[in-house]
Amino acid sequence: MNKEFNVAIAGATGAVGIEMIQTLERRNFPVKNLRLLASARSVGKKLSYKGVEITVEELTHDSFKGVDIALFSAGGDISKEYAKSVVDAGAVMIDNSSAFRMDDSVPLVIPEVNPEDIKLHQGIIANPNCTTIIMLVAVNPLHKAKKLKRLVAATYQATSGAGAKGMDELLVQTRQALDEKPIEPKFFAHRIAFNLIPHIDAFNANGYTKEELKMVYESRKMLHCPELKISCTCVRVPILRAHSEALNMEFAEDVSVEEVRAILRNAPGVTLVDDIANKSYPMPLDATDQGNVLVGRIRQDISRDDRKGIDMFISGDQILKGAALNAVQIAELI
Repeated sequence: MNKEFNVAIAGATGAVGIEMIQTLERRNFPVKNLRLLASARSVGKKLSYKGVEITVEELTHDSFKGVDIALFSAGGDISKEYAKSVVDAGAVMIDNSSAFRMDDSVPLVIPEVNPEDIKLHQGIIANPNCTTIIMLVAVNPLHKAKKLKRLVAATYQATSGAGAKGMDELLVQTRQALDEKPIEPKFFAHRIAFNLIPHIDAFNANGYTKEELKMVYESRKMLHCPELKISCTCVRVPILRAHSEALNMEFAEDVSVEEVRAILRNAPGVTLVDDIANKSYPMPLDATDQGNVLVGRIRQDISRDDRKGIDMFISGDQILKGAALNAVQIAELI
């Protein structure tokens, strides 16, 4: 008989939490019992799993008795507060916040990139930042083949990256703009409707944001390349779901466009969408609700005198592969 697991989801009523429920069902994860946890204001709400209505319970330190796997998407402070209770109860925490990502004792894992690191866990496994996940699923196969030396990324991040409140603000402001009504930003620093905001998370003293530095440090950790040179500019864009990224990469070895396509065509978690003759390339609308990262616009970097540079464009569903799906894939490996 195949083993079944008692699973808890902390932050079950949020955008990622709901996607986690749907992902467990979609992938037929062997759930014995599913416990949905949230703050006191969500207690009593009912969410559906495999046609059964499950009542949301309040998250407490006693919520994890008998739980095997606890999926967390409730924010870093909550993760830190409840981590010991999860581990003491004998469960494994898979945490979607930034709380433990750079902790040397906690593995940071993308199953297509570094699944072997899961074996190092001591009760907690960290889910990486969504933009880092989407980037490394596409970049890692090329790194393994040609050794990445430097990467410059510009991101186009959907409002889903800021959760349900971010998506709601885009919808509200878009209606206000079309109706020519005054717009007052409440969630984002500036108006997001018909605008771009080159500011995600807090600014660091060096002028980079925490979001940009997450991509740098998390990539180095998962690729086991502390010397890897990375620079990022992260931008919030007025779309609902799925992040995109423009990547410029320098490799240690010569690499052709044909080689890149051949590598990515067989790479796990990647769908090659690269047929410019037919105007086929990655777009966030096409990436929405897709588990794979779409990769295209692959071309040689013409600013270089050698053949070590490649440019490409990628799109991936931030809520799915960038969060819920990656967490459930980690649970599957456990």
